[in-house]
Amino acid sequence: MNPANVFHKQRTAQRAVVTCLVSAPFLFSVANGQEIRFTPNQIMTWPTRSFEGETRYSIVEKSGQRVLEVNAQGQASARYLERDIDLNETPYLHWCWQVDSTYPGVDETTKAGDDYPARVYVAHKTGILPWQIESVNYVWASTQPQGASWPNAFTDRAQLMALQSGNSAVGEWVAEVRDVRADYQALFGSAPSQISGIALMSDGDNTGGNATAWFTQLGFSSLHTPPACPNS
Repeated sequence: MNPANVFHKQRTAQRAVVTCLVSAPFLFSVANGQEIRFTPNQIMTWPTRSFEGETRYSIVEKSGQRVLEVNAQGQASARYLERDIDLNETPYLHWCWQVDSTYPGVDETTKAGDDYPARVYVAHKTGILPWQIESVNYVWASTQPQGASWPNAFTDRAQLMALQSGNSAVGEWVAEVRDVRADYQALFGSAPSQISGIALMSDGDNTGGNATAWFTQLGFSSLHTPPACPNS
């Protein structure tokens, strides 16, 4: 298998991926810092990795802006970009997200419950072999408490972190900012200087769940500044 493999649903071995060249991020100078931005239109050009059926991705008008809509009806497929991001220059990952529902009653620490209405992945290569990947999954959890972290049920080389949980913010835009190096240090015991790619998805294949998520303002920054989300 190609050692450039990055993303998986953590229930299968690492799969070969193709680098997405047409949607390369751009480094912008912003006030007192730098930023890499991924627009919804760019994300729509990213390759798809299907695990069970096809999650539906589309651009929609919502809250007065064009955003990425991701709808899973018992399916699981991710949009991913394989590209090195220098965390010394832009250590902070940021985005806005919203979900319409969660999956009540699931145990997200088990294989049967490994589904999330919304998640954002980052991956770091630790070697040249396909399985030598460590990934952090930032998830909108259904039952795990906000702030909790746990190993993926399929592999401990993927760690999950619940940034939102349950229904308290369902239907609202939420801004997220993460220090990726600090999260890798906390979850894996080392802080990489770069990551190898990023992905997002909504999945419901293990639980048979249906959910819709919306994403915008995805990118990396040198500043720990929350993105400006659309008005709900």
